[in-house]
Amino acid sequence: MNGKFHLIDMGKWERAPHFDYYYNKIKCRYNINADIDIGALVEFKKRRRLKFFPTMLYAVMRAVNMNKEFRMAFDENGNLGFWSEVVPCYTVFHKENHTFSDIWSEYDENFGVFYSTVLGDIEKYGKIAGTIKARPGQPKNFCPVSNLPWLSFTSFSQDTYTESAFLFPLIKFGKYFERDGKTLLPFSLFVSHAAADGYHACKLVNDIQEICRNPEDWSGAETE
Repeated sequence: MNGKFHLIDMGKWERAPHFDYYYNKIKCRYNINADIDIGALVEFKKRRRLKFFPTMLYAVMRAVNMNKEFRMAFDENGNLGFWSEVVPCYTVFHKENHTFSDIWSEYDENFGVFYSTVLGDIEKYGKIAGTIKARPGQPKNFCPVSNLPWLSFTSFSQDTYTESAFLFPLIKFGKYFERDGKTLLPFSLFVSHAAADGYHACKLVNDIQEICRNPEDWSGAETE
């Protein structure tokens, strides 16, 4: 399993009061929705004859792995920290009965390696229906990502009805569309406020946007 867990020193962490406030007092989660300009990404995909989903998934995961606020979790002893790297957990749709399962793939900074890995995992596990978790052995350092390719939504909101120690973001994107000469992708980010404030959520979305604008420059990504 890739990724090392780093403990956070709560006595030195600048967001310690904010984490305590939103995790223990006002248990708050929120959604941010945005349209991401993916014109350059779509042209890149066409030139390289690539599939859209694993290409976009790379852009999302590269940005997530650039921002430790979206790699936060608790260890087995309840200590707060962040992973050096998270892997994608994503949904696959079963056309024959209109259900879905989710699978996971290893993350790699190298786009070609990541792309081939995701295609291979979809081929191997993507037809396993009748279960939510189609690929066993999901690691602890996973980030959920799903695609709604049937709708160019304007907003997406979700909630949970029980308390949860889950701090990773929930990420969804929809059907891309044309407007004012741009190719836009509806994007939704569901965030634990304890882990990330509005600044961090906006930075993640803007990082994804920047990555999508420069698909020819996907090398040398580093994480904190």
